[in-house]
Amino acid sequence: MLERAGLALLRRVDPERAHGLALTALRTGLVPLPGRVTSDRLKTDLAGLGLDNPVGLAAGFDKNAEALGPLSRAGFGFLEAGAVTPRPQPGNPRPRLFRLAEDRAAINRFGFNNAGMEAVAPRLAARPRDAVIGLNLGANKDSADRAADYATVLSRLGADLDFATVNVSSPNTERLRDLQGREALAGLLAGVLAARDALPARIPVFLKIAPDLDDAALADIAAVARETGVDAIVATNTTLARDGLTAATAAEAGGLSGAPLFDRATRVLARLSQLTRDAIPLIGVGGIGSGADAYAKIRAGASAVQLYTALVYDGIGLAGRIARDLDAHLERDGFASVAEAVGTGRAAWL
Repeated sequence: MLERAGLALLRRVDPERAHGLALTALRTGLVPLPGRVTSDRLKTDLAGLGLDNPVGLAAGFDKNAEALGPLSRAGFGFLEAGAVTPRPQPGNPRPRLFRLAEDRAAINRFGFNNAGMEAVAPRLAARPRDAVIGLNLGANKDSADRAADYATVLSRLGADLDFATVNVSSPNTERLRDLQGREALAGLLAGVLAARDALPARIPVFLKIAPDLDDAALADIAAVARETGVDAIVATNTTLARDGLTAATAAEAGGLSGAPLFDRATRVLARLSQLTRDAIPLIGVGGIGSGADAYAKIRAGASAVQLYTALVYDGIGLAGRIARDLDAHLERDGFASVAEAVGTGRAAWL
């Protein structure tokens, strides 16, 4: 009841301000948190990371790693902060976040707004060590060498991370998605992986891709991921498509997330699963709002999932509810673990 009342109040506030208030409420202990959610079925290995459950928080919710302690008690199996760039960056002018309540979706054109790696460093150093926490790496908009920015952030912050994600798929930084091309991506990943290998301890590096790629581009990404040794692929970021929307704000520029992205992102996920021959773990993102959605992503080929936009409509307690519902789906269908279910429904999405 408290969560529903808080959500009702936040919906009356500008979306970006509401997001800031939600983070403040988490930091100050005003939000009820379920704590650890796990079971023998839900325990998951993701690229060598032991997760209590496979339901993660996607990047963008806690850009500056301000609420990692409370979020680690919110029922998630893993958290991803960021995106973080070498230098502080204000992002694009406001307004830049729009609710599409009728579509259970959102459009953002933030443009990698964040406090920069030096502001984030002490927060990561003080992070809870009993949680699995990663960082989404970004590049400054005005950087002379965007590819080098990713390695710079990882070199500075990597010692306090459990994983890092290379984000070349945001639609809100001009020409950033050009880095998804085969040659550019291979060069970028080589630099990031070299920075990773220089850290005190090896951490997995993930690659986050866009949902708006054709089959040839997906094939190139799968090949580069195999050749470079990327540890997992995150599929997908937000989309530029606007199919079937009804909200008045649907024409706003930016990346669309939420329920309308589910089918498009899941088809990309299934195709990547096929292209990689299940040799690279996949993380399914886009439109997850229930345990059934998470289960569908896993059966399409994901070893784990992440969510964000559905929290706007259902609150932070949704993570625990999805994990428990996913457990029930696995039990119903006779799967002893998440790993057993991965890819078992892929054909339906191809």
